[in-house]
Amino acid sequence: MGLTKTEIFTEEQNRLAVMLKALAHPARIAILQQIINANACICGDLSVELGLAQATISQHLKELKTAGLIQGTIEGVSVCYCIEPKAWALLKAQLTGFLNSPDLQPGCC
Repeated sequence: MGLTKTEIFTEEQNRLAVMLKALAHPARIAILQQIINANACICGDLSVELGLAQATISQHLKELKTAGLIQGTIEGVSVCYCIEPKAWALLKAQLTGFLNSPDLQPGCC
């Protein structure tokens, strides 16, 4: 398998790709929705709300945290997660700019 040449792309392009890759799983979307709807850090067990095993939830949280979309703190055996506001604002701005690019002309192909 070939390597991707991330160095030939802008920092913005690479950052957006990392965040979108993290969003590209329905369980991660559901986790983010739970956190957003709680409007606070979630310290409880998401496996009950989502119907997934705790190990699965943990793996998805790790991916979201690695992408910078959430932040978490560990206090004893409790782990609390919330949306990382700066990363969320950046994602929103980048997606808005990307999706609001010039209108596509019908019938070009």
